[in-house]
Amino acid sequence: MLTDRAQRALDTIDGQTLEEMRALRDETERFMQRYKFGMDEVITKLSILREEFNQAHDYNPIEHISSRLKSLDSVIEKMSRKGVEPSFEAISRTITDIAGVRVTCSFVSDAYRIYELLVAQRDIRVLQVKDYIAEPKPNGYQSLHVIVEVPVFLSTGAHPVVVEVQIRTIAMDFWASLEHKIYYKYDRQVPQELLDGLTDAARTASELDTRMERLHREVHGDPRAKARLRRTSIA
Repeated sequence: MLTDRAQRALDTIDGQTLEEMRALRDETERFMQRYKFGMDEVITKLSILREEFNQAHDYNPIEHISSRLKSLDSVIEKMSRKGVEPSFEAISRTITDIAGVRVTCSFVSDAYRIYELLVAQRDIRVLQVKDYIAEPKPNGYQSLHVIVEVPVFLSTGAHPVVVEVQIRTIAMDFWASLEHKIYYKYDRQVPQELLDGLTDAARTASELDTRMERLHREVHGDPRAKARLRRTSIA
């Protein structure tokens, strides 16, 4: 139900303007829907890989897959902050994280393995890679960020959609989740001692990843080495 004030404002709008507003609303919904479909396409690809590993291999590198679609308010806020022209074309070209997929793995080597398997697919086009595992952010944040373009096939034809994929270990994900909660609680004005504690915790998480990777290789061996051995034997 509209408030009296909103109803009075609506009553002052002429029919043509109202139709233009409805058209803009419908176009905006279609625009956001494409990102949702693009996100679903990437999730399907990753889910197929996870199921195939469960069925055909003795080890599955994918622990968890999650996703999120930015709200329209968040998109508008980012447009304002970055000075993006208010057009769908400019938004598509400039804002690359409207649709996001996160893959959580057990080990660092798994993150790179999933990345290689995903980008090797023919209909995936890699636009940008930010390797915060090899080069962590100053605060210790680690993750492999991959901006990809995937085709979404609709009744109007194929539409390329940009999706951000983040691939990280369980330890990295736990740290990032904690950092997000702390920044939210303090409205991004985090006391320095907490920032220092987060940076120290990031180092601890990285050391844990290294130790767990070493233990994993001691138990299961190096999967890449095994693959090379199998190829050599076949040859």
